[in-house]
Amino acid sequence: MPQLIEAPERIPVPGGKQIDEYVGRVRTGTEQVSVAHMRAPAGWEEPAQTPEFDEVTLVLSGSVLVDHDSGRMSVSAGQAVLTRAGERVRYSVGPEGAEYVAVCLPAFGPGLVHRED
Repeated sequence: MPQLIEAPERIPVPGGKQIDEYVGRVRTGTEQVSVAHMRAPAGWEEPAQTPEFDEVTLVLSGSVLVDHDSGRMSVSAGQAVLTRAGERVRYSVGPEGAEYVAVCLPAFGPGLVHRED
């Protein structure tokens, strides 16, 4: 039977970013995929990571910056980026911040992201 997800689970994170998970390990106990709505303020950034999952980032507003081994990519509203498991990436946002949807396969998990110190 289809499962209605009436509201997301807010996942607390530092730096002013809001994560609302609709499907994933926290909200639905799903390990195969996670879908989260993100809002990151201007100046937000996180450490580099080499995750064990593929991630699709669909930018709704603002821009997401993706640093990778070959340089930097700017992903604007209406665009998406696909990063593959095992790729070293670092996410940050442009001067206006960003709102985006992240889909991870398998689902995001703190033990699978491998963030650098």
